[in-house]
Amino acid sequence: MFKSLREKLSSWLGKSEKEKPEKKKPSEKPKKEKKKILIEPEKKSLFAKLSIKLKTITLTQEHIDLIFEDLEIILLENNVALEVVDKIRQDLTKDLVGIETKKGDIEQTITNSLKESISNVLIEPPDLIKQIKNSSKNPFTIIFFGINGSGKTTSMAKLAYKLKQEKISCVLAASDTFRAASIEQLEKHATNLKIKVIKHQYGSDPAAVAFDAKKYAEKNHIKCVLIDTAGRMYTKENLLKQMEKIIRVSKPDLKIFVGESITGNDATEQARTFDKAVGIDGIILSKADVDEKGGTALSVSYITQKPIFFLGTGQGMNDLKDFKKAEVLKNLGLS
Repeated sequence: MFKSLREKLSSWLGKSEKEKPEKKKPSEKPKKEKKKILIEPEKKSLFAKLSIKLKTITLTQEHIDLIFEDLEIILLENNVALEVVDKIRQDLTKDLVGIETKKGDIEQTITNSLKESISNVLIEPPDLIKQIKNSSKNPFTIIFFGINGSGKTTSMAKLAYKLKQEKISCVLAASDTFRAASIEQLEKHATNLKIKVIKHQYGSDPAAVAFDAKKYAEKNHIKCVLIDTAGRMYTKENLLKQMEKIIRVSKPDLKIFVGESITGNDATEQARTFDKAVGIDGIILSKADVDEKGGTALSVSYITQKPIFFLGTGQGMNDLKDFKKAEVLKNLGLS
């Protein structure tokens, strides 16, 4: 993501150091060649003093503004929200203006500051598997929210697979009683995973499905309940009230928002609105393998101040990767 920034920064630093000698050389060489020979000892002495003085440079606001002209464009093109861009600018200004650095270290100094700023934006998530295993809640209940087409149901099935691999029993609640074929989709995943699904008819109360799933888990000593919900536009007031009812009835231990990485600022705005409506606890970003830009993770994490638990990286059940700050920085070329 920041490869082009490094290249531009290197180019800018090289240009700034060579620019003046290159401009003077053509015009001065024919007329002043003999004079240079005459004053060579004095000029060498002066140059020696200057070279010592110019081994270091004090960074100013002008330097930061010049560098940020390119950086801002790169960030915005990579789906980083404007609020995050402003935060990074403030961090760079605070960290760099007024510091003295060797000329050869300017690029690394700026890169280190950028790395620290982005690292502070991202939130390292807790170990969800460990959290479930160590919880005294029986069952531990997780509810999933998101708009239609975000990969919510598939992400939920992938988490069920991960739980099964960790020897954590779970049951699925088909509380999306609105979208056509939603129950069949969840049942197909459950059949492949050999996991029980609690379902009602289409059009029935989603909260009732969630309630029955929890009762089934309690009776059968199942550790975790995963509740699917209808994909909904977050601007619909009646659907938001329905979400509130499901939460009130199911009393979830975690509320997870699922958004598509490739939708960029749309996913960020969705997460913000869902958080205001129901108070999300964490995030799963689907289709992260398709998103080469990487800015959505920065934006969603900063805007909501909630951790990203997992990244969906493919169509398979095992394509749900733990979110790691260090890996994101590495992918951005900042490790």
